[in-house]
Amino acid sequence: MALGAVAEPPVRRRGSDYAQLSRRISQAGLLERRPGWYVTRIVLTLGAFVAGWVAVFLVGDSWWQLPLAAVLAVATTQVAFLGHDAGHRQMFRRRGPSELVGLFAGNLAVGLSYGWWVDKHNRHHANPNHEDEDPDVGAGALVWTPEQAMETRGFGRWMAQRQAYFFFPMLLLEGLSLHVASIRAIIGREPDGRHTVPMRHRAVEAALLVAHTVGYVALLLAVMSPGKALLFAAVHQALWGLYMGCAFAPNHKGMPMPTAEDELDFLRKQVLTSRNVRGSRLVDTALGGLNYQIEHHLFPNMPRANLRRAQPIVRAYCVEQGISYAETGLVESYRQALGHLHEVGRPLRG
Repeated sequence: MALGAVAEPPVRRRGSDYAQLSRRISQAGLLERRPGWYVTRIVLTLGAFVAGWVAVFLVGDSWWQLPLAAVLAVATTQVAFLGHDAGHRQMFRRRGPSELVGLFAGNLAVGLSYGWWVDKHNRHHANPNHEDEDPDVGAGALVWTPEQAMETRGFGRWMAQRQAYFFFPMLLLEGLSLHVASIRAIIGREPDGRHTVPMRHRAVEAALLVAHTVGYVALLLAVMSPGKALLFAAVHQALWGLYMGCAFAPNHKGMPMPTAEDELDFLRKQVLTSRNVRGSRLVDTALGGLNYQIEHHLFPNMPRANLRRAQPIVRAYCVEQGISYAETGLVESYRQALGHLHEVGRPLRG
């Protein structure tokens, strides 16, 4: 600056950091609905799902049903991704059509309570990776903090010491766990008689879950022997749970876990606790768009098809703001998640 020149006042930013980013995203048209894309996605996904069950009927009492069970595990997970998008109102702005798709995809097709999942998932989005607020990192079969590990006893403590080694095998039981949690959510009550999980359409959800279960069992027993039906169900449910777990595990596991003492605004809360997974459009499809976890958490109602276009805008803005933006390959994301689980158990290995 030349001597005698008057220093210009610093430029004041208008609104929050998130508001500025939101304006850029909105101006790029990335919050607009994509009805054509979703119609195509729904037709292809449900078409593959129905075709898989038609193949089960046609193959009959054969051991070739087991490979079909693996194929249907993939199709079932893709249907579940549609339920996820509906829950975030990525398809429709109105609640009614969103709930209709969610109930069909979740309760009827997959056997997963849509109302339970929405309640749980909304709490996760509000405070991702927060031990006291995010149900996804509460102590359970796995522990996510050294403090949780130290509170374990008996077999739970033995598991916590070795949980990184058991993580992927445990995902084979995730499908069963989701079914059980759905039933508990519908019938569970507090001591005062109130339902434990708020749900708008409890009776409809219960009826659809019953229809799913009866239809699933009846179809298997109608076309194959009880032994083969049991093996089919075991393979289908195990691989569905594994696929679901592998799709969600890279997103937050091993990322910072804020506490009540951390004062983070919305932008930083969502970005710092999330991890993106690099890859082609094949990865986008395989992970249901969840590989753009940062963008998804910042704009949950953004249509899945727009997340790839939003990423460079969000990443550049984070660089401007000096906010760490985590992105890695799929294998490395699992390595980081397993590394975190192993580190959590370190105090117990003493």
